[in-house]
Order: sequence, then structure tokens, then C-alpha cells
Amino acid sequence: MADLGFGDARSGNGSRSQCSRGKAMLLALGKGLPEQVLPQEKVVETYLQDTICDDPATRAKLERLFPPMHKIVGKTTTVRTRYTVMSKELLDEHPELRTEGTPTLTPRLDICNAAVLELGATAARAALGEWGRPAADITHLVYISSSELRLPGGDLFLATRLGLHPNTVRTSLLFLGCSGGAAALRTAKDIAENNPGSRVLVVAAETTVLGFRPPSPDRPYDLVGAALFGDGASAAIIGAGPIAAEESPFLELQFSTQEFLPGTDKVIDGKITEEGINFKLGRDLPEKIESRIEGFCRTLMDRVGIKEFNDVFWAVHPGGPAILNRLEVCLELQPEKLKISRKALMNYGNVSSNTVFYVLEYLRDELKKGMIREEWGLILAFGPGITFEGMLVRGIN
Repeated sequence: MADLGFGDARSGNGSRSQCSRGKAMLLALGKGLPEQVLPQEKVVETYLQDTICDDPATRAKLERLFPPMHKIVGKTTTVRTRYTVMSKELLDEHPELRTEGTPTLTPRLDICNAAVLELGATAARAALGEWGRPAADITHLVYISSSELRLPGGDLFLATRLGLHPNTVRTSLLFLGCSGGAAALRTAKDIAENNPGSRVLVVAAETTVLGFRPPSPDRPYDLVGAALFGDGASAAIIGAGPIAAEESPFLELQFSTQEFLPGTDKVIDGKITEEGINFKLGRDLPEKIESRIEGFCRTLMDRVGIKEFNDVFWAVHPGGPAILNRLEVCLELQPEKLKISRKALMNYGNVSSNTVFYVLEYLRDELKKGMIREEWGLILAFGPGITFEGMLVRGIN
């Protein structure tokens, strides 16, 4: 990772490297997780008990989705642990959430709106603490969620909770699904680079309460959700030069792009109803992503003349094991290239917009340990549309 030519950037161990003139950098990360921990080996019993379901066919399907841990090896490794807002106590308080066909949008939103604010504030405080500067130095807030719906939005309540200055410029990105985190990085990059000296706080907060419901033969997608998705929040601080002595950038955000695949708007489909959100995930999602991923990645890599996919490091939102497996085969990636994405999926599940930040946390750890030799890397995420979000980044020593 080379010296680049603008301002000093201090690493955590006191060494110094140079950063490109005017480019945004990732300065700090934080996360917030619910207290309720859900180990995968307990998911079948927990889900069936929570939904008061005694259907043998549903149990059999869930047990196929959750094989015993000793049978989960290699590329089939998926989720081992998730965190969730939903709990027995919450369901006892709101038994209507267990009942099929009951209008429950209002209580769901009440739960979600409170949860994402609490989780988001926790993540933001963690990032601010790591950053080492006061909240008053934040000039912009980018807020992402697919789990809340209200006026004013969570961005205002979060700014108030954190004690941000009233003239902090706020931007909300709502219902972007799994591409939301990468979209927020792109937005924060543009803000930072067009407002020199600014510091952008990015906060993503998600919960699955809006889509929680008892199993139904008409909605097999619910079982996929029970197997894959989790709750949580994440935060990041982005800024362009000058870099203060107490700041420790670890990634330079070089170039970003977005693209949607025409005719694929039904592959990831969600609709708000009186019962919450009805979510459908097409079985052909990995295939659709595979059809365009090589050209999309080359658009990013061509900016710096890199031809080989194994000559960059990778931070991919782990939408599911099938997507990661398709990418690995299609791009002929060495197995270690997607290791941190698989690790995030294993330890948190798919937490929608948050998960890419959990991947970046693992990336930062590997950069600090000198485990990544490549100078350049790619951040990728895929959301409704199908929308591709991508960013070319550079590691900073």
C-alpha cells in the first residue's frame, strides 16, 4: 500500500502514510446489536415456539435449512449466530404478531421505530468513541434503514439523541435493502469530497420485526428469512482531508458506481401491507447477479488498470452463501478472497444494509495485521432492482 501524496494519515500504531488529494477516507466504525442472541442450533425450536406452530412439514423444512453444526463445513457454512429484537417477551406483549391475517402494521412500526433508534445510537456512539473527536464535529449524517416508516424520520431522532448540532445536514436512504450500506458509503464519499473538512456520520439500522410472521404454505420465503436474516446497526465516519492527528483512516474511497439490471425488479420484492412487509426473494437471484458481475467489477478495476480478480481484496455484502459461491466460481477467486464476507455471514447473518460494515470491520483487522498484500480492493453489495453498488478502495497503512 503506497504513499499517495496528500496530508498525513496516522495509522493506529503511529506510522504514517499519504492519501490522495481530496479523496474520502473511512475513519472509524461502530456497531450496535440487540441483547437477544439466536444460535442457529436453537432456531428451529425457537421459531416454532414463537409462532405456536406444530406442523410436521414446517419442522422438516426448517430442519433441512438448519442442519446440525457438525454437518456444516466448507462452502456450505452459512449462519451460526444472529442477533434479534424479537423475543418471547415481546411476543407475549404483542400476541397479535403470532396471528395470521391480523392487521399489525401499527404495533410493528412502533417496535421497529424504537429499536432502530436505540441500535443506531449505540452504533454511532461506538464509532464516535473510536474516532476520538466530539459529536459536535460531525457536519453531515447519512441514515439508512429498511425497517422504519415515520415523519419526521429516524435521522432527526438520531441526531437529537446523539447531540449533533442542529445545522448538521441530514440525508435519509430508506428501503434500499441489502445495497443500502454501500449506497450510504457512496453518498458519504460524495458529500465529504464536495465539502472539504467535513465529517460524515453514516448510520444503518435494521430489524426483521416488520416481516416477522407465522409460517404459511403460501409463503415459503418466510422460512428463508428465519434461516438467514438478523437485526443490528452499524456506523461509520467518513471524511476527506485534512486529516487530524487523532484520526486513523484505513481505507481510501477511490471511485464508486451503481447499476441496475433491467427487468429484474421482481427478483427481490417487498410490499408493505396491514400485516407488515411481505418479502419475496427469487431463486434466480444468484444467477442474475452472476450474469453481470464480471463486467461490473471490471468497470471498477479498469480505473487503475487491474485485470486479474485475484489481484484485489474483496469486501462483499454476504446476501447468502449461494451468492458468495457463485461469485467465487464465476470470477475464479481464491477461497480466501471471500473469507471475511463468509465470516460476517456466519457471525451475524444477513443484516440487510448493515452487513457490509461488519465485513469492513474484519477487513480493517486484516489490514492492521498486514494480512492483505493487495493495495486495491472492491466493496460490493446487491439490492432490490436488482441494483449493484460497487466501490474501488485503497488500503492505507
